[in-house]
Amino acid sequence: MVVRPAAFNSYEFVVVAALRAKQLLSGCVPLVPGDHSAATMAQMEVAEGRVARCAADVTDSPRQCLWQL
Repeated sequence: MVVRPAAFNSYEFVVVAALRAKQLLSGCVPLVPGDHSAATMAQMEVAEGRVARCAADVTDSPRQCLWQL
């Protein structure tokens, strides 16, 4: 179980982690070390601040997968 950071409300944490898990399942490289399921890795990445929600109109950064958060 990954503890949700205080900066995220429950809904936002779950949605961002679910979208990141979908990216991991499609082949994106994990941002934290370890051998965990995609859901756990995604929660760990969000909890550590390595993945964050961004505005829908921000597309200037290079994409690692076919789609991004």
